[in-house]
Amino acid sequence: MALAIFDLDETLIHGDCASLWSAQMARLGWVDGESFLRRDKELMDAYGKGHLAMEDYMAFSLEPLIGRTPDEVDHLVEPWVEDFIEPIIFSDATTAIAAHRKAGDRILVISASGTHLVRPIAERLGIDEILGIELQVENGVYTGKTQGVLTYREGKITRLLEWLDQEEENLEGASFYSDSRNDLPLLRKVDYPHVVNPDPVLREEAETKGWPIHTWR
Repeated sequence: MALAIFDLDETLIHGDCASLWSAQMARLGWVDGESFLRRDKELMDAYGKGHLAMEDYMAFSLEPLIGRTPDEVDHLVEPWVEDFIEPIIFSDATTAIAAHRKAGDRILVISASGTHLVRPIAERLGIDEILGIELQVENGVYTGKTQGVLTYREGKITRLLEWLDQEEENLEGASFYSDSRNDLPLLRKVDYPHVVNPDPVLREEAETKGWPIHTWR
């Protein structure tokens, strides 16, 4: 049994779940919609260019959750996933997941988004195992802070290696699917890197290395 690892945003879904959740928080009245979404776009543009300090984005995007309980947030995330995320799941992604499942591979989603979003989206795809950015909870409510190593760039490798050790797994024969230059460290580490709808930097690397390039719709 080998690992089949998938990035989430713009790989399994046609969009970024953190930005889409920001839009939902604006609809809920948790934020000043216009200014919050403008700042969200600025930060996500930096992410796309590989210039984002993920700590800055998380501090910004988690501020509306401060003082809210995980149950309160989960209660609102679940219908949002059904209404806004399910329609943008790539059908080709579900086909790839099914093929790995048929082959007996162990499937893992690893994402630079918060686990409050990653987990319910992965579950919608029938995937139980995830690694994402962990949110700090104190006295039963979100603090607006993260905890542990962020699953971003080299942090994905750090967290994955910890997970492999805990699960007594290894990367022999592992595949990893991603759209982003930010995932080059992990793509270079697995036996079978796959790029999905890649950004220009990732496409150039894939063409140089002869990695499979997928166009998912």
